[in-house]
Amino acid sequence: MTDLSVLDRWRAEHPESAGERYAARRRRPLLPDDGRLFIVAADHPARAALGVGDDPLAMADRRELIAKLVRALALPGVDGVLATADILDDLAVLGALDDKIVVGSLNRGGLRGASFEFDDRFTGPDVDEMAELGFDMTKLLLRIAREDAGTARTLEASARAVSRAAARRMPIMLEPFLSRRVDDRAVNDLTPDAVIESIAVASGLGASSAYSWLKLPVVDEMERVMRSTTLPTLLLGGDGGVPFAELLEGWKASLALPGVRGLVAGRSLLYPADGDSDAAVAAAAAAVHG
Repeated sequence: MTDLSVLDRWRAEHPESAGERYAARRRRPLLPDDGRLFIVAADHPARAALGVGDDPLAMADRRELIAKLVRALALPGVDGVLATADILDDLAVLGALDDKIVVGSLNRGGLRGASFEFDDRFTGPDVDEMAELGFDMTKLLLRIAREDAGTARTLEASARAVSRAAARRMPIMLEPFLSRRVDDRAVNDLTPDAVIESIAVASGLGASSAYSWLKLPVVDEMERVMRSTTLPTLLLGGDGGVPFAELLEGWKASLALPGVRGLVAGRSLLYPADGDSDAAVAAAAAAVHG
């Protein structure tokens, strides 16, 4: 079991140690020999999305979350982690990021339930800051809501981020949705046609798509969806509201499609209904890497 007491000490007494750990971190190529990636996601809390299933505060215990991530990253087949700077700093200090792909999250400003939710401001480190810290990849959320003016600002900021990532030769993961408000809630349209349209918008952002990747939900007619893009694609993991066995079967079927390079999943793996996060992560890793 990782000694999490070191986190209290470093934050109060040695804040410089996070930067030192990033600088000393052992890095690896983006893709392993089989060309697939399995990334564990933990960037949800910074957008006030702490809930999993029926528990609105499932991810609120930060020490529990960090412990789950440390254990997950130690399992075979887990290639890396997607998170905000606060979580990545903790993992770096604990030495959990060596030989792992580190993915930073650009925009977490569209807080869940806020009136400005579709104005997904870029509140994390920018592309240049991630490159200086030695991150391997970056990610942004792109919710396209035609009736919300915040979408225009998000599109513009996203295009600039894609251009900067290409200039720094840093892969950037785009997570697009067509979205709308239903009873004051942000709802993503998960019909195949809507996902295809969101892909078209995301793919055209920036000065170059050479380093652009997609992060897509598993939806009906996934084969047709994947015919709408040539960008490398990672599957979205879901929020834990679907039985894990059902999620796993959907991932396995979609992982066989051309262009699908792996999986990015978080809440459904770290907080499964049976409580065994290590088994869920191991099963997902086996699905990706076979």
